[in-house]
Amino acid sequence: MNIFPAIDLIDGCAVRLFKGDYAQKTVYSDSPADVAKSFVQAGAEYIHIVDLDGARDGSNANIETVREIVRSSGLKAEIGGGIRSREAIEKYLGLGVMRVILGTAAVTDEKFLIESVKEYGDRVAVGVDIKDGFVAIKGWTEKSQLTCFDFCEKLQNIGVKTVICTDISKDGVMSGTNIELYKELSKRFSMDIVASGGVSSIENIKTLASMDMYGAILGKALYTGAVDLKEAIAAAR
Repeated sequence: MNIFPAIDLIDGCAVRLFKGDYAQKTVYSDSPADVAKSFVQAGAEYIHIVDLDGARDGSNANIETVREIVRSSGLKAEIGGGIRSREAIEKYLGLGVMRVILGTAAVTDEKFLIESVKEYGDRVAVGVDIKDGFVAIKGWTEKSQLTCFDFCEKLQNIGVKTVICTDISKDGVMSGTNIELYKELSKRFSMDIVASGGVSSIENIKTLASMDMYGAILGKALYTGAVDLKEAIAAAR
């Protein structure tokens, strides 16, 4: 299993939110590129970046910060947040990111999703963010009418290769991740599933790895020191 240390961006800073609430924000660094370099030193190969400004309003306001992270770290990067047009996809892929993650656009614009997957293949992933069993959009500020499993079935039929699934109720809470959800997803679907939200212990990582998950995202647990990245990478292997 692959470990994806995460950097969430607001106003060019590395932050974490509590349960996706923009009003409950902790700023961890005003130099996200330096944070990314610390991931490299711990042995990371990948990085998961979220533009939270973009997720909320559809802008790509942090694109220069993303460029600097990718350029200076050399990590294989995936980026989500506000990617709602072909132009935005091209911009990010042009920076050298490994793949882009569609969130709101994958829910609200099926035609765009289908065209993107057709054109860019596995360089397009989809973020499935779950709030009370339903898929959330617009930086988790709104709930759609789609359930998690119905949406994932649709994605698999379209040909999506990678899904990043977040249980919002677990995100930033440090209470453990939703193992049952990921067990069910890996049983039902053949897509690469990345677990996100509440991955807060080496035990969580070992459990997810034993289920043959494709990846796990580490956020707050890294920033608070609850999980050591080097140890997490070793446990995932």
